Amino acid sequence: MSHDGPICLVSSYPPRLCGIGTFTEEAREFIARANPGREVVVISHTDGAGEGVFPIIDMQRADWWRPVVEKIRDLDPYCVHLEHEYGLYEYVDERGIGDHNRGFIALLQALADVPTVVEPHTVHGRLRDTEAEFIYQTCEAADVVLLKCHYQKWRLDWTFPGYGWPVPRNIMVVPHGARSDRRWGIDEVPKLRAELGLDQVAHLGPHLVGLVGWIQSNKRWDILTSMWEEIQAEIQARTGEEWDLLAAGTMRDPNHLKDYERYREELELLESKGLAHYYEFVPRGEIYYKVMAVCDFVVLPSTDETQSGTLARIIALNKPYITSAPMEGLTAQTLESDGGLLFTTKPMLKEKVIRLACNPELRMDLGDHLKRYLDEVVAWEVVAGQYNEAYALAREAVRTRSCVELEPEF
Repeated sequence: MSHDGPICLVSSYPPRLCGIGTFTEEAREFIARANPGREVVVISHTDGAGEGVFPIIDMQRADWWRPVVEKIRDLDPYCVHLEHEYGLYEYVDERGIGDHNRGFIALLQALADVPTVVEPHTVHGRLRDTEAEFIYQTCEAADVVLLKCHYQKWRLDWTFPGYGWPVPRNIMVVPHGARSDRRWGIDEVPKLRAELGLDQVAHLGPHLVGLVGWIQSNKRWDILTSMWEEIQAEIQARTGEEWDLLAAGTMRDPNHLKDYERYREELELLESKGLAHYYEFVPRGEIYYKVMAVCDFVVLPSTDETQSGTLARIIALNKPYITSAPMEGLTAQTLESDGGLLFTTKPMLKEKVIRLACNPELRMDLGDHLKRYLDEVVAWEVVAGQYNEAYALAREAVRTRSCVELEPEF
């Protein structure tokens, strides 16, 4: 096991339209910056591509993990960093029966002598039995497991003893990284609007409330669109300002087609009244940030989320926001950052949108809180440093044939 080997990421990867793939593309950039002189390579699914990317994960075969083990042996990596989401590693047989990610655990077990760090992207506060079993097995087989929020770690102190299991001690909390180099000033917004072609939309007012990101059933854009006409009228009555709704993104999962079409119909009706605009784009890369940057604030009305790449980009732009609660990582990061407002009912959402639109001082305060939270807690530069700590712990565990022991949260 050489010291000059690469850091090897195992994950989905672009051009696949996948939130984990987009995350890994960005994480890889900053891991490389934090490790000058060390190569950062990716083992991806067969639809991944790019320099230093090995697209060999074939989920059509039950033993998909065996070629991955062979490639990792060839690479002789400094550390293996695996991004996990259940759907990415679920083998489904000819009868339509899934294997509950058994291949992923087999992969970790086959790499027992290689430093491994696993970063699960979905760890609910209240785990299903199969999820609890998977997290426990992952902690047993990996050297270090990275959870994104503190509540995910301290909830295990309750969940696992309920099954009669010991609580793993090899868990670190490392938040979802956010860029610190995409903070455009207010004076740059007109230029960004022109770049996006929004200056050609005649009815679009100077102030925008954003619904931005992948269009999915759980994102529930309709909660806001169904009330926008009366919200907009109330804001105009109070401030005399023109506010419009900018809904921007696209669908990636055909299973969400019905809701996508319903959201589009509602937006088209609002557009016909000059109250909103739908802007279609793939939420990836710099354009993702530019679309958010032209909004005065963003609404993220998700009904199922443990943590969110959309929220990471909101934070990256120091953009005030409103999101649903109690909602796992969305609520946790809102409390920790003090950079957003929370709602639990439609009347609350309506009141919070009107309040934020009518109060520029509040928007400024929330943005300042997010700037501090970004710089001190979730900037990729900070997160990449924490990744390096995890890699060092994993390497030491393998070298000494010992287990990583970290302090509990409480």
